[in-house]
Amino acid sequence: MPLRSTATARQERLGAELRKMREAAGITARDTARLLGTDPAKVSHIEAGRLGVSEERLRRLATFYECGDQDLVAALVAMANGNGRKGWWEAYRGVVPAGELDIAELEHHSTRLRSIQITHVPGLLQTEAYIRAVFGHAIPPLPDNELEARAAYRRQRAGILHREGAPPYEVLLHETALRMRFGGTRVTKAQLEHIVELSHLPHISVRVVPFASGAYVGSNYAMLYASGTVPQLDTVQIDNAHGVLLLHSATHLANYHARFESLSKVALDRQQSRDFVLAMSRDL
Repeated sequence: MPLRSTATARQERLGAELRKMREAAGITARDTARLLGTDPAKVSHIEAGRLGVSEERLRRLATFYECGDQDLVAALVAMANGNGRKGWWEAYRGVVPAGELDIAELEHHSTRLRSIQITHVPGLLQTEAYIRAVFGHAIPPLPDNELEARAAYRRQRAGILHREGAPPYEVLLHETALRMRFGGTRVTKAQLEHIVELSHLPHISVRVVPFASGAYVGSNYAMLYASGTVPQLDTVQIDNAHGVLLLHSATHLANYHARFESLSKVALDRQQSRDFVLAMSRDL
């Protein structure tokens, strides 16, 4: 297989899991290279996601590493078999930042999505006018063609909520995000009404964390917790000043899972939240 010029986050994750498996077994890259009849450099390329791995080779590696978790092996095989297929988001490569494309790929393959948002309505719930208002405040300003591409991309991302077999989507939305008037009163009102409408779908749970809860959420709590087909493949996505950050160490996963559960305890329930958002929209 030829080396990839760039690897997607999913391809990198497959390689990272193989590296974790090898290191847990105490086996060197040189020993792995001998098993595969190749050189250590190619093993490094596989573990970095720059070189694909076949199902037969992956299963040989899992056996060599004495991995007894067959569910994990099956999940990795599915990743390897699907890595040659291009998702709809690839049409935006070179126009939308690569990190944003990784989010769509992550959402597409997830079995459950949980999100905490503090200052913005989450992208999957945004109306087109809200999207344009948010991107319209980008620094530096986006050229018109890039703004159009990002808006179209974000609208298409939201399609995951309406596909057959859509993953459960749970949002903890702080009152701050609901009161931010991106685009003005009309845009905000329509956005709030859109949230109420989507909250009626059985697989979408929107719960509000009101100011009155007294919960301290901190500026870094905005995050997406995406569940994989097995717990070891869960991923946390957070935004920072320089783009998208994906985390998947056991420590990070446990930390952000605990944060979601902690904030969930002080959030309003689904009906209370729906009433809260509806009352806000009527006051505008």
